[in-house]
Amino acid sequence: MTGLPVSAVRVKVPGSTANLGSGFDALGMALSLHDNVSVRVVDGPPGSASVQVEGEGADSVPTDERHLVVRVVHKTLAELGFPAPALRLHCENSIPHARGLGSSAAATVAGVAAGFALAGIDLRDNDNAELALHLAAAREGHADNAAASLLGGFVVAWQESGRFRAVRMRPHPDVSPIAFVPQARSATDVTRGLLPERVPHADAAFAAGRAALAVHAMTRAPELLLAATADRLHQDYRESAWPDTIALVHRLREAGVAAAVSGAGPTVLALPTGGELPAEIAPNGFQALRLPVDDAGVQIVEQV
Repeated sequence: MTGLPVSAVRVKVPGSTANLGSGFDALGMALSLHDNVSVRVVDGPPGSASVQVEGEGADSVPTDERHLVVRVVHKTLAELGFPAPALRLHCENSIPHARGLGSSAAATVAGVAAGFALAGIDLRDNDNAELALHLAAAREGHADNAAASLLGGFVVAWQESGRFRAVRMRPHPDVSPIAFVPQARSATDVTRGLLPERVPHADAAFAAGRAALAVHAMTRAPELLLAATADRLHQDYRESAWPDTIALVHRLREAGVAAAVSGAGPTVLALPTGGELPAEIAPNGFQALRLPVDDAGVQIVEQV
């Protein structure tokens, strides 16, 4: 017996975009592209699991206790004082893997939310939400994607005294994200390795000003998004990893469209004025997806 008050939960979690150009590791936004995960406690060896996956990752992710959601559920329950039960998972995945749309953060948030729900603990309580964010972000090493998937909307994330923190804001209604998603995949650890250990002071000052402007532009003045999403900290350093991505970012910006690399790439995020792209923008090799902002964040859809 596990002593868990809840035996089964179903979680709906949004993907996300991070950085938004100027806000490296600090700014994120939840997008209306979701994974649905059902988690059930079953009889079996403690810590074991069986996993069925449909959609993204169906042919590539583990289907036993090595699955990321399972590992996070077990770790979350341990943090909450419960032993690891045997689990059965069913995942319906829509968030593309390794494309810069927060698939791993979404899986982590789904696991944390499921762990809280199985323990009968309300994730929306402020103290619980802070713990949930820290558990999710600690695995990622930064909180921008995790906070967006957990809280929904537009988020500003930071780390303070060893704890990950975030605040949620509602984006301006005219913010209309379009994601240009290529077939190519990326790995965050590889692209992070392309970043320099130090940057010029002028670039750091530029980034601070534009990231501050981005908060205002995203919530109050979307007409300033082109200036607000300009970056000198990370995107061009990664050009060797995905030259087509950087070329598309530059092409969009030259056409007056606010654009940035989404997370670790190679997806490109566009935030066109009025939600419409110039007619001459027809990027080959990228699938254009209109993805409205997700305001809800992670949801416990069912709990029994």
